[in-house]
Amino acid sequence: MVSPAPSYVSYEDFLAAEQRAETKHEWLDGVVYAMVGGTLEHSRIASNLGTALRNALGGCDVFQSDAMTFVRATQLSTYADVAVVCGPVEVQKVERNGGVLGEALINPTILVEVLSDATEEYDRGEKFAHYMRIPSLREYVLVAQDVPRIEVFRRPERGHWQRDVAGPGESITIGGQPIRVDDVYRCAGD
Repeated sequence: MVSPAPSYVSYEDFLAAEQRAETKHEWLDGVVYAMVGGTLEHSRIASNLGTALRNALGGCDVFQSDAMTFVRATQLSTYADVAVVCGPVEVQKVERNGGVLGEALINPTILVEVLSDATEEYDRGEKFAHYMRIPSLREYVLVAQDVPRIEVFRRPERGHWQRDVAGPGESITIGGQPIRVDDVYRCAGD
């Protein structure tokens, strides 16, 4: 049996629907995909890393998972767990009938994804391929949910992306500043 082709959804219609949706979705060149929901641990790790980045990167704006990111080159609109913009924030804003339907960051410097069993393959593969097409992106950070491990992929001036990994008791450089892995995995009572 052949599956029917997904129907095309305009970006404007996607944004209008997203304002009313109870769950988040990605939009890829006219096709809408439901995003996997996160766990409390996922949320805690993303929040802790966002706080650590906010404290370490004083001149940068740090956004949580409610901030949409738009990749112009591939027409992907999605939500990273944490997005950082160092410098002026640039957005793609869509308006209809005098009101703002939605806006998305177009110039993130750092994007963070907290990995889960359901998303790890996509976050490491296809999603990273989309993110690599963002000219302003300097670092892509993958944070394990099941063990204390942070990976940072850095865009060099030339050549292939470079990868650093840190685990418990170690620090890793993000945005030019050291971030302690243990701080990212700390529970409120620790």
